Amino acid sequence: MYSDALLTRLPKTDLHCHLDGSLRLPTLIELARQHDVQLPSYTPEGLRELVFKPQYRDLPDYLHGFAYTCAVLRDAESIERIAYELAQDCLAEGVCYLEVRFAPQLHAREGFSVVEVLKAVDRGLDRARREDEATEEVKKGRPAFRYGIIACAMRMFTPGFGPYFRDLLNVLGHWPVKEVYGAASLTLARTVVDARDRFGLPIVAFDLAGAEAGHPASDHVDAYDHCHKHFLKKTVHAGEAYGPESIFQAITKLHADRIGHGTHLYGVDLVQVDEDPHRYVRQLSQYVADRRILLEVCITSNMQTMPDLRRVQDHPFGRMVEERLSVSLCTDNRLVSDTTVSRELRLAVDAFNISPAQLRRVILHGFKRSFFPGSYRDKREYVRRVIDYYDQVAAQHGLPTVAREEQQ
Repeated sequence: MYSDALLTRLPKTDLHCHLDGSLRLPTLIELARQHDVQLPSYTPEGLRELVFKPQYRDLPDYLHGFAYTCAVLRDAESIERIAYELAQDCLAEGVCYLEVRFAPQLHAREGFSVVEVLKAVDRGLDRARREDEATEEVKKGRPAFRYGIIACAMRMFTPGFGPYFRDLLNVLGHWPVKEVYGAASLTLARTVVDARDRFGLPIVAFDLAGAEAGHPASDHVDAYDHCHKHFLKKTVHAGEAYGPESIFQAITKLHADRIGHGTHLYGVDLVQVDEDPHRYVRQLSQYVADRRILLEVCITSNMQTMPDLRRVQDHPFGRMVEERLSVSLCTDNRLVSDTTVSRELRLAVDAFNISPAQLRRVILHGFKRSFFPGSYRDKREYVRRVIDYYDQVAAQHGLPTVAREEQQ
């Protein structure tokens, strides 16, 4: 029912996409040579065999490649190029709305500030947007490329994360380490809110990434309170490496509008705070559904980092769809996971017998729950164009019309 051509042509979002995990391999090799970064191989085939593999032993093995990608993202020109190429790759597979996330403080150094990192990413994405606006496809009705930037704070860090973090640890070395983590997040929150307001950068949300287990969301309340008070939307990596309580904390402590991954939402065996884990999970999932808190689901990435997920069918995405939760399929890291949104859709429709109504809902959830950078009226007009185009493409490929009552 769902050809590859259809899944590619349908308008899509990628709401959970890490910039430093989504480089093109030839670009990584070229930039490594330019910046004298030592790679284990200087061919795409060699890097696929040694670093960016189809399967990983564990999460540290999965994260190993970021040492190389972050090492080449050290100046404005390189970062602008990576952002531009990412937008091109998205457009090539039908993704017309992208929210790219990254920790700008990982790339900042003397003479190259966090704000300059943000500006470089915006320049690359905006160049792709302007080029797309002029294409015949857009003139004929395909929704134009739009994007937002999400700034990531880190749950924890060490001096090895880069000069920004090393300097912070040196200055605040006498503080309790959890307070240092919180101070770093608050500093970033203040910086990105100011950059949004002063320079008009399309910074649409704040995120919390990094080691989840042992580093609770409560350490970063001040940063999220600052974002909340300044109308910056909020997403949180939660329920990926820890249980349902992490999702609960993200929602109740950090005002999360969306959840990154949420894979362990139904993890009854992981509940530690309630004498009735089944009730806790049932009430939490109902709360997520009632609040329409979108789950940014990344199937391939989860399969690569969670040993208990042996088959795609074991992933909770199918249950989330059946229970009508607000979910969107995302790539996480296009290079590291060797995936696209179209590929994530292929995995899902093949594994979970997704109906045309369910497919439509999942894809459109991405647009409706996006942190769109324009006004609410602009967003509604854009989503309306997307819906009309989606239905047009679906009809051209012979998909049955979805009844109105099934569209919600």
